[in-house]
Amino acid sequence: MNNGDRIDSLTWEGESGSVALSRRGILGLSAAFVGTVGALPAKAREMTQAASAPPDGAVHLPARTIAPPLSISDAARAYLRKGADNPLEPYPPVSDAAAWRKKIADHDAGMLRMMNDGDLVLPGFTVEDRMIGAAKVYVITPPASAPNQGKPHLSIHGGGWTSLGGKIARVLSQVQAQQYGGIVYAVDYRMPPDHPFPVPLDDCLAVYRDMVGRYHPDRILVSGGSAGSNLAAALMLKARDAGLPRPGALLLDTPIVDLTGAGDSLQTNQHLDTLLKVWSQDANVALYAGRANLSDPYLSPLKGDLSRGFPPTYLRTGTRDLFLSDTVRFHAALRKAGVVADLYVGEAMPHGGFGGSTPEDADAVADALRWLAKHWM
Repeated sequence: MNNGDRIDSLTWEGESGSVALSRRGILGLSAAFVGTVGALPAKAREMTQAASAPPDGAVHLPARTIAPPLSISDAARAYLRKGADNPLEPYPPVSDAAAWRKKIADHDAGMLRMMNDGDLVLPGFTVEDRMIGAAKVYVITPPASAPNQGKPHLSIHGGGWTSLGGKIARVLSQVQAQQYGGIVYAVDYRMPPDHPFPVPLDDCLAVYRDMVGRYHPDRILVSGGSAGSNLAAALMLKARDAGLPRPGALLLDTPIVDLTGAGDSLQTNQHLDTLLKVWSQDANVALYAGRANLSDPYLSPLKGDLSRGFPPTYLRTGTRDLFLSDTVRFHAALRKAGVVADLYVGEAMPHGGFGGSTPEDADAVADALRWLAKHWM
């Protein structure tokens, strides 16, 4: 057959005999392949049926090994390999407050050992401890070499609503000030098991209210990571409902915005996310939310009215983030509500990034800085 020859018929020889197709049948097969399973040879039909969904709609996948992809740096691949070996940590019963206090103290003590007991102040930085309402706040002023000089920044730390407070938050907020600049107000909100919802959110609201009294709201950036992103997004709704003006910009890093556990990636990214591993109505959520309805917009901001109170918003996630679905669903919901929203998705990136020292982490920070240059005035 030469190029340009017209094909008027085709015979497909298979195990169950031959199938003859006219030219019209060939075109129909090309346009609607998924509807022709019954016309396929027996072996092809068997393979197709084996991969189809059972009546309950679930897809039962075969066991398989998924290696770190070649599309990322060696440093990022090493991070994924190391994280894959980390065991799942058991959680105490939600009702056992003493066991939770010990778990949190042990976790934070390990973090502090890596931070030289958390007393670190980076060169050229000043750190002031304040009390705003019932919460401690670390006011971080970076050196003149940092970007966004003089711009106010409310930073809300992550840690599953239970950890990474105190001295750890004091150090991590300096790192964030180094990356994004501005005058950082890092709120050390009170946490479960002693202070469940809505106390952490109320602490964040008190700090935001104080900042609005000090700065023009259009100049304020609010940011959060993981559980801190949940609080940051919920803060937009609670501040609006309290009659406060919205800030100038919002930055959400790997946000958790639907505590009902409805997101697809909570299933598809199980164990691929080397930080969080799995989700099954997470114990931290139960500890934080208590008996509150998980569909409450102050707990699950995705469930709220997003048309008022949200400034331009930057969202960051990764293809291996357990909360990838939360992030992309929230991005779509914000855009549907008329909010300016931009989404960054890192290749193979798990929840929270690759640990902060890979080329991919640097690219993510650079992209956020480009966005902030347009929206953080």
